[in-house]
Amino acid sequence: MVFGNIVKSPRSDLSPLQTLELAKIYLENACKARDPEITMVLCHDTEVSLSQAKRATRGAEDQDVRKGVGAVYVSLGKLLYSRGHQYEAQASFKKAEKLG
Repeated sequence: MVFGNIVKSPRSDLSPLQTLELAKIYLENACKARDPEITMVLCHDTEVSLSQAKRATRGAEDQDVRKGVGAVYVSLGKLLYSRGHQYEAQASFKKAEKLG
């Protein structure tokens, strides 16, 4: 990868808030994508970013980020459901529910 010398990993050095913002960008683009395969790749990238943000928010000071992660999980679930991926949508809704 060209950026290998600049950034160790695409998400490794991002703060939880930055990772949440990245997830929102992936999801926004997934909603706009017309190609179903591209949509699913972007949904996967959204999920990966949300998982990373969720793991990084263990303390009480990160409650706003956790709420944001939950909201994006709900939006992801709605998109997946609308595209015919009910099983994946339910998994996303459950993750949102666990976050409160």
